[in-house]
Amino acid sequence: MSSATTLFSPPWNVIRQVRGILAERTEQRALELELADYTSEKDLVELSAILDRHSEAEGEDIRRILGARM
Repeated sequence: MSSATTLFSPPWNVIRQVRGILAERTEQRALELELADYTSEKDLVELSAILDRHSEAEGEDIRRILGARM
């Protein structure tokens, strides 16, 4: 590979990081859309009971999304 090619080529680790960030955002958005269906008080109580059976770390994203909606 010539020095000109490496000089102007983006570093692969940066590309991987950006892809990872985009994938996380896609997963986050999918979770937000799925949780948008839980609107009634009964749904939220049931979801809260399910989350209580799991660790804080496991339910962190869901709790944060629900907290932002309230």
